[in-house]
Amino acid sequence: MDTIKHNYTSMPEPMKCSGSMDIRELRFARAMEFAIQEINNRSDILPNITLGYEIHDSCAAVPVALKLAFQFANGQTPNISMSNSCPKKADVVAVVGESGSTPSIGMSRILGLFGIPMVSHFATCACLSDKTQHPTFFRTIPSDHYQAAALARLVKHFGWTWIGAVRSDSDYGNNGMASFLRAAKTEGICVEYSVAYYRTNPRSKLERVAEVIRSSTARVIVAFVAPGDMRFLLKELSRRTPPHLQWIGAEGWVTDPHMFKFGLCAGAIGFGIERSVIPGLQDFLLDLSPAQASKSALLTEFWEDAFGCTLNAAKAGQVLGVEPCSGNEKLGAILSLYTDTSYLRITNMVYKAAYAIAHAIHGLVCRYRSESLSQCNRSIVLESDQVLEQLKKVNFTINGNHVSFDTNGDPVATYELVNWQITEDGVMELVTVGRYDASQPTGHEFSISRNITWMGGQAQVPVSVCSESCPPGTRKAVQKGKPVCCYDCIPCGEGEISNETDSVDCVSCLDENWPNAQRDECLPKPVEFLSWDEVLGIVLAVFSIAGACIAVAVATVFYRHRMSPIVRANNSELSFLLLFSLMLCFLCSLTFIGRPSEWSCMLRHTAFGITFVLCISCVLGKTLVVLMAFRATLPGSNVMKWFGPLQQRMTVVSFTIVQVLICILWLVLSPPFPVINMSHYKERIIIECDLGSVGAFWAVLGYIGLLAVLCFILAFLARKLPDNFNEAKFITFSMLIFCAVWITFIPAYVSSPGKFTVAVEIFAILASSFGLIICIFAPKCFIIVFRPEQNTKKHVMGKGQLKAL
Repeated sequence: MDTIKHNYTSMPEPMKCSGSMDIRELRFARAMEFAIQEINNRSDILPNITLGYEIHDSCAAVPVALKLAFQFANGQTPNISMSNSCPKKADVVAVVGESGSTPSIGMSRILGLFGIPMVSHFATCACLSDKTQHPTFFRTIPSDHYQAAALARLVKHFGWTWIGAVRSDSDYGNNGMASFLRAAKTEGICVEYSVAYYRTNPRSKLERVAEVIRSSTARVIVAFVAPGDMRFLLKELSRRTPPHLQWIGAEGWVTDPHMFKFGLCAGAIGFGIERSVIPGLQDFLLDLSPAQASKSALLTEFWEDAFGCTLNAAKAGQVLGVEPCSGNEKLGAILSLYTDTSYLRITNMVYKAAYAIAHAIHGLVCRYRSESLSQCNRSIVLESDQVLEQLKKVNFTINGNHVSFDTNGDPVATYELVNWQITEDGVMELVTVGRYDASQPTGHEFSISRNITWMGGQAQVPVSVCSESCPPGTRKAVQKGKPVCCYDCIPCGEGEISNETDSVDCVSCLDENWPNAQRDECLPKPVEFLSWDEVLGIVLAVFSIAGACIAVAVATVFYRHRMSPIVRANNSELSFLLLFSLMLCFLCSLTFIGRPSEWSCMLRHTAFGITFVLCISCVLGKTLVVLMAFRATLPGSNVMKWFGPLQQRMTVVSFTIVQVLICILWLVLSPPFPVINMSHYKERIIIECDLGSVGAFWAVLGYIGLLAVLCFILAFLARKLPDNFNEAKFITFSMLIFCAVWITFIPAYVSSPGKFTVAVEIFAILASSFGLIICIFAPKCFIIVFRPEQNTKKHVMGKGQLKAL
């Protein structure tokens, strides 16, 4: 529209259109003319009734559209008409249009006041579905509400979580983008930027928008832009090296053939209205003669622009270089959007809109007498509000396309997924690669049927993310001050896993499970106990058996030389009992190896306590024998009479019975039992023996320690005996080792975890047992085996101190 400055001193001039004609819009108008002509020639719809029509040019301007809306409402004579078939003008009962959402909003609000229905073929703004503001608005094209949801689902389908957004600064662009952003947020998509412009904005604003697009990191851009605005943007981006972007287009521009000349959008995808075939339309469009064109100002302008001539012979001489039209011009000989019926998308929406109004009128003036015959009242006077109510009920199929309206005046939303592909000849073409049907169940609306060519002609889906996906075993942590799609991948914490990509949280494993090294799976915790098949268990078992074998070997040596002086001088009966108890000490350590059970837990501690007391009792008896023997050599001493073999046996039995009673009380009152310990180590389970009664355990150890200390003191007192008789010295050393081992055992036992607690206990048993057998029996065995010459009564008795023995 021409911009006119009003001086407010005279009547304003009428609004006029400027610039070139939109040939595509002209085809829309001619399609409505064709549909009405077809309806008027049919016998099943409004038979013997002729529909009239008016066609107006809104100049793609809101003021002109509003003027026309008032003109429809108050019955002013139209200023532009393509047909003179309506010599007598009737009141307008319905309107087809407008193409743009913003003009449609203005027209709908005015026409709604007068109850005049308006059926749009191209106004997609979701705001027009609001019946409180637009009660008489209908459309044959789906609302942008569905297109926005489809675009968000499309972006999500290809894994794009970091995108840019550009829109027309109009009702169409702003409302459409708002719907898309809401749907994108629901799908977990982040928008790096969202910019808007309008074709009438200053050049500087368009440059700023282009610079935002060039400098962004998002490789995918969603454009909710009207075709006219899109041309301005693409021209601006083409001034410099265009950015390498994957364009996602709204229906408004992605199916517009005018856009195909912009190669930087090659590979663009978007949703378009389904293609249709309108039989006879192309012939109708081509059946236009110069004489017919000259009757309409719009068709005259089109004809003159298409052929570069003028239909006004008088004008030919006035304009330099313009020749008069010869009359032989043929529309079929030129390439024009007017004659291109290969992409009948919006054109079919116009066709359906005209038929919808015709069916509504038919429902008011005609009554069916049979399936093929109806009777119509030609004299009825129609009111627009009657047509409005009937439009809500229309339900028919034309050329295989179903037409009906929901409560918001919207049709069922179905789209084709289209892709800009370059053919082998280098020509851009629009290829249908999928479909979206909003009437399908959730999750099944979207389908792809063909391969897609992406930006730059590549076959691989482009990547557009702010942060790479977090693998299993990690969780997403949003970066401060950035959208949720920008995040760091944080490894799951101790005892936690995530088994999905892009997990928001890690989940804890059950108490009996623990994560694997990748922290993407919970595995059963390894069970830990001192087993027979591990190195530590094998080594300790070997030493235990070796110690028992040594005890048996020593006993064998002593038995074979039981009549020798050195064996007889060392109290052979106590020696054999001591060797037997040492063998049991070595063997009882084996009960500590293996999986703890109820019986093994009770056996290991009680066997250990009783055998060790038996061992220490024997050593104590030998020590007492040494002391008594030394006293017996004194004049007038009869000590040995009171400490003979019977008393020695009773001493050993008495000391041992005390430990047996302690162990019986322990087993009866609070016996040891196996437990599963999951608190000491988080990553593994320890199976161990619970002491049951800690006091009983330390009572057993305390009693052993008491006997050991008593034995050590007595042996220490006997260390001054003659050198040839060194039994007391060896006992002193053995008890010193025994006490040192068990004193060291206490802190080691308390601090050692898991199976090492058992290993420490076994080590203490073996170390003290080996100390006893080495210190007490090794020297004697050495003399018996390797120094037999010293195994004599003279050598053993020395100066006769031990004759009493």
